[in-house]
Amino acid sequence: MARTSPMQFVQQVRAEVGKVVWPTRREVTLTTIMVLIMATVMALFFTLVDMIIRLGLDGVLNGF
Repeated sequence: MARTSPMQFVQQVRAEVGKVVWPTRREVTLTTIMVLIMATVMALFFTLVDMIIRLGLDGVLNGF
């Protein structure tokens, strides 16, 4: 692998950063809201599943 000088490295990094398509504020806001909604839905789902499993185990263990 060929070694590059620090100056070439910095130039290459700047060129690559220039190619990045940064999201708009609206895209970031909408994505953040969707993540929060999905996290809430999944938390409720797993809470419900946990309650059902606990109810079933209590029924089995108290049955003896």
